[in-house]
Amino acid sequence: MSTPAEVDADDLRYADPDNPYLTEPDTDFAPVADLDAGDAAAEADLLRDAIREHDHRYYARNDPLIADRTYDALFARLEELEDAFDLEASDSPTRRVGGGTLEELGEVEHAAPMLSIDQSGEAEDVREFDERVRRELDDAEDVAYSCEPKFDGLSVEVVYENGRYVQAATRGDGRVGDDVTEQVRTIRSVPERLAGDPPETLAVRGEVFIPRDAFQAHNRERIERGKEPFANPRNAAAGTLRQLDLEAVAERPLDCFFYDVLGWDTGGSVDDDGRAASQPDTHIGELDGLGSFGLHVNDRAEGAEDIEAAIDYRDRLLDEREDLNYEIDGTVIKVNDRAKREELGTKARSVRWAFAYKFPARHEVTTVEDIVVQVGRTGRLTPVALLDPVDVGGVTVSRATLHNPDEIDSLGVNVGDEVRVKRAGDVIPQVAEVVESHSDRPYEFPSECPVCSSEIEREGPLAFCPNGLACPAQAERAVVHYASRGGLDIEGLGEESVEQLREAGLVETLPDLYRLSDRREDLADLEGWGETSADNLIREVEASTEPELADFLAALGIHEVGAATARNLARHFGTFEAVRTAGEAELAEVDDIGETVARTVRDFFETEQNARVIDDLLDYVDPQPDDTETGDALEGVTFVFTGSLSTARSVAQDLVEAHGANATGSVSGNTDYLVVGENPGTSKREDADANDVPELDEEEFAALLAEHGIGWPPGDEEE
Repeated sequence: MSTPAEVDADDLRYADPDNPYLTEPDTDFAPVADLDAGDAAAEADLLRDAIREHDHRYYARNDPLIADRTYDALFARLEELEDAFDLEASDSPTRRVGGGTLEELGEVEHAAPMLSIDQSGEAEDVREFDERVRRELDDAEDVAYSCEPKFDGLSVEVVYENGRYVQAATRGDGRVGDDVTEQVRTIRSVPERLAGDPPETLAVRGEVFIPRDAFQAHNRERIERGKEPFANPRNAAAGTLRQLDLEAVAERPLDCFFYDVLGWDTGGSVDDDGRAASQPDTHIGELDGLGSFGLHVNDRAEGAEDIEAAIDYRDRLLDEREDLNYEIDGTVIKVNDRAKREELGTKARSVRWAFAYKFPARHEVTTVEDIVVQVGRTGRLTPVALLDPVDVGGVTVSRATLHNPDEIDSLGVNVGDEVRVKRAGDVIPQVAEVVESHSDRPYEFPSECPVCSSEIEREGPLAFCPNGLACPAQAERAVVHYASRGGLDIEGLGEESVEQLREAGLVETLPDLYRLSDRREDLADLEGWGETSADNLIREVEASTEPELADFLAALGIHEVGAATARNLARHFGTFEAVRTAGEAELAEVDDIGETVARTVRDFFETEQNARVIDDLLDYVDPQPDDTETGDALEGVTFVFTGSLSTARSVAQDLVEAHGANATGSVSGNTDYLVVGENPGTSKREDADANDVPELDEEEFAALLAEHGIGWPPGDEEE
């Protein structure tokens, strides 16, 4: 990155041209111990001015003066000085890094109503807007418009007093919004201090958004960590601004464009027309003024001499839409003259002087912005396409599965290609085909796990990370599953809390859960916890140290071993050690376990990393032997269940197995009965029909059990 040797003084907003930290700064700083308080304060002032200028040039003008690493060195030096000499400054750039947690969002009344605007995607509606404007104006001969992109983000009001940032609020109901002052303070394109000669009080309207490239990068990071990606940049921005954890807000790549003035108060000074002195007469003039104050103003705004020119602007912007690094869904056309705006006035919820000319929704065909490989709980690697958000059946889709490496090769897809997206079964988005390729070859699937760098293994079309519970991605998901209802049902250990514990270094693998009692103070000190929550979690974990064998096997998250298979394993082998040491042939003898599942179970226990974790876990957990006494009233009968019964399906499975029957998960020629509850699936019923398996509703199931002296629901056995 080239750095200019000097910069035009007229081009600066926050720093003097002779500021030593402006261009080619020397980052070989003197030791803090060699400075006195006066020298430190003077150096800190120069650093703050320079960093404000660098923020403005980088975020508002996309014209940086120095390299990123140099900026980081300046910022770190300022933090060092402020800490060492207690140099507090309310508008210091270092306040943007976030930290702390807000208890709740307060409410703020806006300086002026933040009203909506009428909108349409039809050119004739835009022309009708122009006709209404001309009808209602006394002087309609010379009506010019301003045109600008309609940003797809979250609208906010930001207030400055004497040039200093004091408050920010969401739009809310247009008159009162949520107080997001501290959240917006973390956005680097929002200056803490205005440049130039701003009015005494300035209230401006802006749009908070996430740039498209930053959105894709952030989603990539979330997917690699096993978290759900955001659906689109707008949802991500809106959700972030309402976060109470300021550090989480600061970590997300928010930006902001300013595009309207809500209040301009010069302290009583007015011009000949009674307006605040120095306030521009036109909207385009206002935007220029906001830019001169250092506010981030979009460079695509321009004037239009009439409505046809405004329509042409929208069409041009539609053609350029895909090249922009921010989401827009149309253009906003405004009467440019402020006096004419005041004459037109407002309606109850919208203004009469502006109109949004919307773009058509994107449908089905979109661009692959990135491909990221997600590591699942069982180690399976799934490629995911991150997409330019597109409308598919009324749902905004920003990612789609690519299934496996073979599917990528079959589609011939790579980053940058235009693809058609469909929703499989109206649920899971997937790439159906490449419409236009912009790459020479398909995406090259990685040879290493993207999380732990272990060399991946292939199993047919699938790819796996063999590192098991030692892989951080698998370990985190394993802890979530272990604590879930499908595992040991440890209350208070959901996905977010497990992530928080991992980030704090308290829980890396399953055995760490049982060491939390030794780190009670660290647990209690976490944001949102406290002593009561810490004690509750520790009690919940301690209550899981003697689980039923079937529950423990299900909690380990072995691929293909759900609750039913875990019960069969527990009843067949009786103890955990017997299950753990069983060979493939022994495992294959268990009901509902074939050769494939037997091999999966054997591989899980033989994986060295898993074995180490389990050995450690058994120091704290004692799975209880299965001593279920089974009768033989239903011996040799095989049941499959589908749909909802009056009692949990797992209870029905346990009951028939306790009396000698088999309860399997799929219908085959060996199935004797398919028990059908409410809202059943279709596949099992189709399989039952194909294999001539009789269906029983719950009443018929109860009658069958009664014939064998078994009551339904459990507890109704005959004497």
